Amino acid sequence: MGIFGFGKGKTLYYPGCLTKGVLKEQFENYKEIFNRLGIDFVLLRDDEVCCGLPILNGGYKKDARKLAAKNFDVFRKYGIKRIVTNCPSCYHMFGEVYPSLVRDWDITVEHATGVILNALKRKRIRFKGSDEDRELVAYHDPCHLGRYSGIFEEPREVIEILGGKIFESKYNRENAICCGGGGGVRANFPEIAKAVAKKKSSFIPEHVGKVISPCGLCYANIKSATERSVEFSDFVVRKLRGMR
Repeated sequence: MGIFGFGKGKTLYYPGCLTKGVLKEQFENYKEIFNRLGIDFVLLRDDEVCCGLPILNGGYKKDARKLAAKNFDVFRKYGIKRIVTNCPSCYHMFGEVYPSLVRDWDITVEHATGVILNALKRKRIRFKGSDEDRELVAYHDPCHLGRYSGIFEEPREVIEILGGKIFESKYNRENAICCGGGGGVRANFPEIAKAVAKKKSSFIPEHVGKVISPCGLCYANIKSATERSVEFSDFVVRKLRGMR
């Protein structure tokens, strides 16, 4: 209940509904990553509610505005000045939509991939093996993180710093194919969502061992088509644990 802190700052780690409620292993991963890299953060327990993007996408703008105001009141109550989230949809909502929904919105919003990248650079953490030792992986650009928010390079840099070698599909960055799960498709039309995920994964050769995405929904939907699907934090925490 209330606020739970891993540091003295007023940086809130906001995991989003999917990570907090369903992807609990990844929720723990991000907390461990932040702790290992010296990133101070606090958590809101029962006071935390949805960012409101599903409501807004459903056409209920008035309700989304009310929810945004409720969130802002909670954040101000605990003195939150900065939000770090691993959810691309929450990042888009807080960073780009809330300024138009909430009067006096003044909270800095950052995506976890960029925060992790900066911490790795600050601590001068680098992969120490040879190029032959690098792990061949693919990276999936989530719609809300890539085309919506322009974040393409930060997660790729993290993967490379930690020993990954990225195979780039011909459909990447601005031209990336959606995972198929967004916009309520996975919830309402699971077979269509799975078919899109299969199509997407078909562009990645079988010798590429992992398909990494920093979006929980993308990770889950791509996993419906291939066991190679890995959430970003799974890759990062494994690499950090293996470093001496």
